[in-house]
Amino acid sequence: MKQPLWVPSQERVNNANMTKFIAFVNSSLGNNILDYNQLYKWSIDNLADFWSAVWEFCGIISSSKWESVVINQDDMMGSRWFQGARLNFAQNLLRYRDDKIALVFQGEGQEPRRITYAGLYDQVARLAAAMRETGIVAGDRVAGFMPNMIETVMAMLAATSIGAIWSSCSPDFGIKGVLDRFGQIQPKILFTANGYFYNGKKIDSLGRVASIVKEIPSIEKVVVVPYTETAPDLSGLPGAVIFSDFLSPLDNLEIEFEQLPFDHPLYIMYSSGTTGVPKCIVHGAGGTLIQHLKELILHTDLKREDTIFYFTTCGWMMWNWLVSSLAVGATVLLYDGSPFYPGPETLFKMAQDEKVSVFGTSAKFLAAIEKEGVKPAQLFDLSALKAILSTGSPLSVESFKYVYRDIKQDVCLSSISGGTDIISCFALGNPIGPVYAGELQCRGLGMAVDAFDHQGNSLLNKKGELVCKAAFPSMPIYFWNDEGDKKYKKAYFSVFENVWHHGDYIEITDTGGVIIYGRSDATLNPGGVRIGTAEIYRQVESLEEIKDSLVVGQNWDNDVRVVLFIKLSDGVEFNNDLVAKIKRVIRENATPRHVPAKIIPIDDIPYTISGKKVELAVRNIIHNEPVENRDALANPEALELYKNIPELQI
Repeated sequence: MKQPLWVPSQERVNNANMTKFIAFVNSSLGNNILDYNQLYKWSIDNLADFWSAVWEFCGIISSSKWESVVINQDDMMGSRWFQGARLNFAQNLLRYRDDKIALVFQGEGQEPRRITYAGLYDQVARLAAAMRETGIVAGDRVAGFMPNMIETVMAMLAATSIGAIWSSCSPDFGIKGVLDRFGQIQPKILFTANGYFYNGKKIDSLGRVASIVKEIPSIEKVVVVPYTETAPDLSGLPGAVIFSDFLSPLDNLEIEFEQLPFDHPLYIMYSSGTTGVPKCIVHGAGGTLIQHLKELILHTDLKREDTIFYFTTCGWMMWNWLVSSLAVGATVLLYDGSPFYPGPETLFKMAQDEKVSVFGTSAKFLAAIEKEGVKPAQLFDLSALKAILSTGSPLSVESFKYVYRDIKQDVCLSSISGGTDIISCFALGNPIGPVYAGELQCRGLGMAVDAFDHQGNSLLNKKGELVCKAAFPSMPIYFWNDEGDKKYKKAYFSVFENVWHHGDYIEITDTGGVIIYGRSDATLNPGGVRIGTAEIYRQVESLEEIKDSLVVGQNWDNDVRVVLFIKLSDGVEFNNDLVAKIKRVIRENATPRHVPAKIIPIDDIPYTISGKKVELAVRNIIHNEPVENRDALANPEALELYKNIPELQI
């Protein structure tokens, strides 16, 4: 039998929102559900009952009740949820108007700023009034080229209170990356800061904003938040206005929350864009809200007294997910800057100082601080911490062990996985269940997730394609400018008929957990055997000699050979002994099929701005194929390192 790394105490189970939800479902619907696995099975067998129970339990505010929970349930793309209901997303996030702290902003090297729920409501009211005065109406697009700060949340809430559609990307995007995104959706207002801080440096944004505005004629107003300077020079931006000057001068305003259909567009998100112009994925207000509340309240056990933090930028869906915590009345901690400045312990010091109870980060961050030798349990008081969330890439068994050994023993470690495509998760945490090394605790309630072989057969304890077999409310409502939903259908429904195909390899275990193996579209196929790249990363990046790595398949001699690029730790020499060690570790811990044909040292590994390795772009480079959208990369210059490598010609 597998031994769990952590099991919740009976007290924690008794007090969990999940336990209260089970009791609610049992009493209101006459069920006799005893545990999470029974609840999960009931939720996917009874979708309408489940989602209506989530609506009631989470207290969604609406001005009119739905006529039907779901119509066309058996047609995934044609299904529609909560028809007849009218609501406003921002109204649900601004339900509290008291003196509890709503947002804390910690900028790199800055003193924290705080705003209460009452203060937030007041500022959003003044901002929404100013937007209406500017002519913003429901359906208009409002864009943010912003750091992860309080004003960004205010702008989103003001826009969505009117029914405008919010879209944002982080200020480290290049001009072309922004144009590829905002240029497609034609926003009327652009919010920006004058600059941002990263790794001890002050970086200007206004030069790029001037170039962006010239190329997007729909932008009628640029609103600038002074951040790196108190009085930024706006002379290069005709018509630009400082944020505080844009606000309505009136006090004690009431927000006029537009009451809109459940599937009224809320957010436009973007695919990574590493293989072409990003797809503009439109998410609905109701679907986003109900899914986020389910995940925050039930799967994360978020409560009013909690402080929740997630390391994210405004260009990643985890920002959208994080700010939905306002609907629970929790304190939301926003951080902008490098997680390693001035040192690798920075975020955990902040977690101590702000008494963070839910700490969200990436698998890459946890692996990096372990390599740096950081032991937060010895350095900080993390007594408030009850959950650590990790996403972005698969969390290795070693990182699971590191968390319990060196961060905190009594903590629910929830590796979560989903994506921009669904603005939520397929698999995530279960506060009343055990944690097993290397496994996501459970499939999300109401999400009919399965692992399929290529014939569409379900697999248990075997690796297969991540699919979702039934409709769910946070599916995209459509792609922007996608006539006949052609791109939408191709993206998710071209592999299995009427089944969402996500492009990840997963394994569903007999304990109900999920193991993520990485993207199936970056699959290695040596000798016709399909290998997920995460299986190799897990072995290679456990070695202290290796700082980072990237693996791709190279077409060679009528087959595919596995090529491993390694970025060496400081002071490490690349030699035959190291190559032999890497191959031995992979062979012993994976299979001989996983052993690379070529191991090549490299100075840098390319990542997307949201922190994902770009295997496909490197694969294109080594095959002399074009990389369409370098502006989606955090470090596009790294791609040059992969051109014309002599070792790949033999």
